Amino acid sequence: MIETPMIISVIGSSIADASLSALAEGVGRELATRGAQVVCGGLGGVMESVCKGAKEAGGTTIGILPGNDPAAANDYVDIPICTGIGYARNVIVVKTGAAAIAVGGAYGTLSEIGHALADGIPVIGLGTWAISQSGAQSGLLADSIEIATDPADAVERALAAAALRVTPH
Repeated sequence: MIETPMIISVIGSSIADASLSALAEGVGRELATRGAQVVCGGLGGVMESVCKGAKEAGGTTIGILPGNDPAAANDYVDIPICTGIGYARNVIVVKTGAAAIAVGGAYGTLSEIGHALADGIPVIGLGTWAISQSGAQSGLLADSIEIATDPADAVERALAAAALRVTPH
Protein backbone atom coordinates (compact mmCIF):
# COMPACT_ATOMS: atom_id res chain seq x y z
CA MET A 1 0.00 0.00 0.00
CA ILE A 2 1.28 3.44 -0.92
CA GLU A 3 1.45 5.83 2.02
CA THR A 4 -0.26 9.14 1.28
CA PRO A 5 1.70 12.21 2.43
CA MET A 6 0.11 14.47 5.04
CA ILE A 7 -1.38 17.61 3.49
CA ILE A 8 -1.52 20.76 5.61
CA SER A 9 -3.44 23.88 4.56
CA VAL A 10 -1.69 27.20 4.95
CA ILE A 11 -3.93 30.25 4.88
CA GLY A 12 -3.09 33.91 5.26
CA SER A 13 -2.64 37.39 3.89
CA SER A 14 -2.66 37.87 0.14
CA ILE A 15 -0.36 40.85 0.74
CA ALA A 16 2.48 40.09 3.14
CA ASP A 17 5.18 42.33 4.57
CA ALA A 18 8.71 41.02 5.16
CA SER A 19 7.82 39.69 8.62
CA LEU A 20 4.78 37.68 7.48
CA SER A 21 6.67 36.46 4.41
CA ALA A 22 9.49 35.17 6.61
CA LEU A 23 7.02 33.36 8.89
CA ALA A 24 5.26 31.77 5.91
CA GLU A 25 8.53 30.71 4.26
CA GLY A 26 9.57 29.15 7.55
CA VAL A 27 6.27 27.25 7.76
CA GLY A 28 6.74 25.98 4.21
CA ARG A 29 10.30 24.82 4.90
CA GLU A 30 9.28 23.10 8.14
CA LEU A 31 6.36 21.30 6.48
CA ALA A 32 8.51 20.09 3.57
CA THR A 33 11.30 18.97 5.88
CA ARG A 34 8.78 16.81 7.75
CA GLY A 35 7.41 15.30 4.54
CA ALA A 36 4.10 17.15 4.48
CA GLN A 37 2.60 18.69 1.37
CA VAL A 38 1.36 22.29 1.35
CA VAL A 39 -2.03 23.35 0.04
CA CYS A 40 -2.91 27.04 -0.18
CA GLY A 41 -4.81 29.51 -2.34
CA GLY A 42 -1.96 29.53 -4.85
CA LEU A 43 -1.60 33.28 -5.35
CA GLY A 44 0.65 35.94 -3.71
CA GLY A 45 1.56 37.08 -0.22
CA VAL A 46 1.59 34.32 2.42
CA MET A 47 0.53 31.81 -0.25
CA GLU A 48 3.60 32.52 -2.39
CA SER A 49 5.94 32.64 0.59
CA VAL A 50 4.81 29.30 2.03
CA CYS A 51 5.18 27.69 -1.39
CA LYS A 52 8.65 29.23 -1.80
CA GLY A 53 9.78 27.86 1.57
CA ALA A 54 8.38 24.42 0.79
CA LYS A 55 10.02 24.29 -2.64
CA GLU A 56 13.40 25.39 -1.21
CA ALA A 57 13.21 22.37 1.11
CA GLY A 58 12.18 19.98 -1.70
CA GLY A 59 8.47 19.87 -0.87
CA THR A 60 5.33 19.65 -2.97
CA THR A 61 2.87 22.53 -3.22
CA ILE A 62 -0.76 22.60 -4.30
CA GLY A 63 -2.55 25.85 -5.23
CA ILE A 64 -6.35 26.01 -5.19
CA LEU A 65 -6.93 28.92 -7.56
CA PRO A 66 -9.99 31.18 -7.64
CA GLY A 67 -10.08 31.43 -11.42
CA ASN A 68 -9.68 29.35 -14.55
CA ASP A 69 -6.06 30.09 -15.50
CA PRO A 70 -3.35 27.81 -14.10
CA ALA A 71 -0.77 30.46 -15.10
CA ALA A 72 -2.23 32.71 -12.37
CA ALA A 73 -0.56 30.50 -9.74
CA ASN A 74 2.59 31.79 -8.08
CA ASP A 75 5.91 30.47 -9.41
CA TYR A 76 6.29 27.96 -6.57
CA VAL A 77 3.03 26.03 -7.07
CA ASP A 78 3.60 22.49 -8.35
CA ILE A 79 -0.04 21.53 -8.80
CA PRO A 80 -2.38 24.39 -9.77
CA ILE A 81 -6.06 23.51 -9.40
CA CYS A 82 -8.41 25.90 -11.20
CA THR A 83 -11.82 26.24 -9.62
CA GLY A 84 -13.50 29.20 -11.32
CA ILE A 85 -15.40 29.83 -8.06
CA GLY A 86 -13.59 32.84 -6.60
CA TYR A 87 -13.56 33.11 -2.80
CA ALA A 88 -15.71 30.00 -2.50
CA ARG A 89 -12.43 28.13 -3.03
CA ASN A 90 -11.60 28.97 0.60
CA VAL A 91 -13.66 25.98 1.67
CA ILE A 92 -11.68 23.69 -0.65
CA VAL A 93 -8.35 25.03 0.66
CA VAL A 94 -9.16 24.21 4.28
CA LYS A 95 -11.00 20.95 3.58
CA THR A 96 -8.00 19.60 1.63
CA GLY A 97 -5.67 19.80 4.64
CA ALA A 98 -5.74 17.62 7.74
CA ALA A 99 -5.02 20.82 9.70
CA ALA A 100 -4.64 24.51 8.85
CA ILE A 101 -1.94 27.00 9.75
CA ALA A 102 -3.09 30.64 9.58
CA VAL A 103 -0.32 33.22 9.03
CA GLY A 104 -1.55 36.80 9.32
CA GLY A 105 -4.65 37.37 7.24
CA ALA A 106 -7.62 39.55 6.53
CA TYR A 107 -11.30 38.65 6.08
CA GLY A 108 -10.63 35.85 3.57
CA THR A 109 -8.40 34.17 6.14
CA LEU A 110 -11.04 34.71 8.80
CA SER A 111 -13.59 32.94 6.61
CA GLU A 112 -11.18 30.03 6.11
CA ILE A 113 -10.61 29.82 9.86
CA GLY A 114 -14.38 29.75 10.39
CA HIS A 115 -14.90 26.99 7.82
CA ALA A 116 -12.09 24.92 9.31
CA LEU A 117 -13.28 25.25 12.90
CA ALA A 118 -16.89 24.54 11.92
CA ASP A 119 -15.76 21.26 10.35
CA GLY A 120 -13.50 20.24 13.23
CA ILE A 121 -10.28 20.94 11.33
CA PRO A 122 -7.57 22.08 13.75
CA VAL A 123 -6.32 25.64 13.19
CA ILE A 124 -2.90 26.77 14.34
CA GLY A 125 -2.39 30.54 14.43
CA LEU A 126 0.82 32.40 13.76
CA GLY A 127 0.31 36.16 13.99
CA THR A 128 -3.32 35.82 12.91
CA TRP A 129 -6.82 36.51 14.17
CA ALA A 130 -7.62 36.16 17.86
CA ILE A 131 -11.08 34.76 18.44
CA SER A 132 -12.52 35.40 21.87
CA GLN A 133 -14.71 32.88 23.63
CA SER A 134 -16.53 35.63 25.50
CA GLY A 135 -19.88 36.04 23.82
CA ALA A 136 -19.64 32.69 22.04
CA GLN A 137 -23.04 31.08 21.72
CA SER A 138 -23.41 27.78 23.54
CA GLY A 139 -19.66 27.19 23.64
CA LEU A 140 -19.26 27.06 19.87
CA LEU A 141 -15.65 28.19 20.19
CA ALA A 142 -14.57 25.62 22.77
CA ASP A 143 -12.00 24.32 20.27
CA SER A 144 -10.59 27.44 18.72
CA ILE A 145 -7.30 28.59 17.24
CA GLU A 146 -4.21 27.13 18.88
CA ILE A 147 -1.54 29.84 19.03
CA ALA A 148 2.02 29.01 17.93
CA THR A 149 5.19 30.91 18.77
CA ASP A 150 7.15 30.40 15.54
CA PRO A 151 7.05 28.39 12.28
CA ALA A 152 8.55 25.23 13.81
CA ASP A 153 6.05 25.33 16.69
CA ALA A 154 3.16 25.91 14.25
CA VAL A 155 4.16 22.93 12.13
CA GLU A 156 4.68 20.65 15.15
CA ARG A 157 1.25 21.59 16.49
CA ALA A 158 -0.43 21.19 13.09
CA LEU A 159 1.10 17.78 12.41
CA ALA A 160 0.26 16.54 15.90
CA ALA A 161 -3.35 17.75 15.59
CA ALA A 162 -3.65 16.32 12.07
CA ALA A 163 -2.33 12.93 13.21
CA LEU A 164 -5.16 12.74 15.74
CA ARG A 165 -7.74 13.35 12.98
CA VAL A 166 -6.35 11.08 10.27
CA THR A 167 -7.21 7.43 10.47
CA PRO A 168 -5.46 4.77 8.40
CA HIS A 169 -7.41 3.38 5.43
